[in-house]
Amino acid sequence: MHVTLLGPQRRPTVDQVAAGLPAGTPFATITAGWEEREPDDTELDALLGGRTVNLNLYGRWLDVQEHDPEFAAHELEHRTYLEELRLLYLVQLESAGGTIDALARRNGDRREAIESALADARSVVRLLDDSHTARVRATEKEFRARLAPEERPVIAEHRAAVKAVLEQVGGLVVTGGHVAVLLRLMRLFGVSACIPEQVIAWSAGAMALTERVVLFHDRMPQGMSPSEIYADGLGVIREMVLLPHARRRLRVDDSRRMATMVKRFAPAACVVLDDEVRLDLDGDGRLPGGARVVDDTGHIVTLEQA
Repeated sequence: MHVTLLGPQRRPTVDQVAAGLPAGTPFATITAGWEEREPDDTELDALLGGRTVNLNLYGRWLDVQEHDPEFAAHELEHRTYLEELRLLYLVQLESAGGTIDALARRNGDRREAIESALADARSVVRLLDDSHTARVRATEKEFRARLAPEERPVIAEHRAAVKAVLEQVGGLVVTGGHVAVLLRLMRLFGVSACIPEQVIAWSAGAMALTERVVLFHDRMPQGMSPSEIYADGLGVIREMVLLPHARRRLRVDDSRRMATMVKRFAPAACVVLDDEVRLDLDGDGRLPGGARVVDDTGHIVTLEQA
């Protein structure tokens, strides 16, 4: 599988990637992260040479809600519970993060004593991450076992239709938008079971392809929000935490805060996906030379060419 990761498409570059593929390559597209605007893909289709088939995942979800209201009700209850777990996790993260900040600002103590205390505090954050991830996984497993979505007629019909399209195209394009919606619907309709050899993704679409979807935002109106592990991703991309809009969303000039994030998610690389970035992963899914990552000192550096 060949995966191309792009920066945000405010000034599109996806057409340049498509131009490098064999002429006439058809693409399946996923714009479900745009939710109600999912069908507004005319520009995307033009950029991809007018040869796209939109998988219409959000539209399919609306159809499931209409024709299987029992499942829709249980799914809403399930998402509500997951959000409750998430909010409690954020309360814990804010407390643990405050401890790290307080320790890092201390003066007059021996440096080795502060570092030991910081190591303990970081261990607490990793424990919170692991515990929350385990709870979410257990909750998702229980929901799937109880509702068996793939066996429900309406969902099974849509999964079969999605599979049929993906088996006929040469590539898959996953756009940005609401990452939670993207991830949920890609999983519900079985996208990961039949992904084509060529994948192009950006922003939230790229994040959904990772092993762990990490949400981050240091520039919220109400102040900094702690980075959080939202959920398991589809696992197409491994050992990477993707940071779209990194310079707009993160305080990249705060090297201490950035270093804390890097150490927390190691050994996964924290990869910057800013405007006009293009990363063609090799056959093993490794980052190419020239990729921009955050190193363990909290600075953005460029990987050397292999």
